[in-house]
Amino acid sequence: MHESPPGEPFSQVGANRQQCQTNKNTMKHILIKGLAALALLTFAVGCASSLQSKENLAVAAGFKTITPTKPNQIARLKSLPADKVTRVTHKGKTYYVLPDVANNVAYVGGPQQYQAYQQLRLARKLSNQNLEAAAMNQAAAEDNSWGAWGGWGGWPPMGWY
Repeated sequence: MHESPPGEPFSQVGANRQQCQTNKNTMKHILIKGLAALALLTFAVGCASSLQSKENLAVAAGFKTITPTKPNQIARLKSLPADKVTRVTHKGKTYYVLPDVANNVAYVGGPQQYQAYQQLRLARKLSNQNLEAAAMNQAAAEDNSWGAWGGWGGWPPMGWY
């Protein structure tokens, strides 16, 4: 049986238990905020390398690397929207161009290469979503290994055994 020290009423024991639960909740919030900050940082780094990633996908899809040499070619490259694959028609044929103005390079593919590029982007997006879901599941498992039941919760209270 639990005996309170002299001068400590039973309500103090309940208050201590409540304070312990509050501390647990505070730790959960800190963990969640930390994971959110990590996700935001990862997103920011991902955005910084967005063009490089698109270039890698374009090459993997079969796009050819072309370096414009004539002034009109360079002007055309600079006129295309940066960091975006653009549909271009040249002499009756359809091409898809990803410009890299900083390096004076264009990644050029036809309809088949563009379709492969889109499939690779979709596969990468799904893969990233799966990784994010796995990280969230792992964090949830570490946060509360008892699932929806809510865990042990400290029952029976300390000293009741």
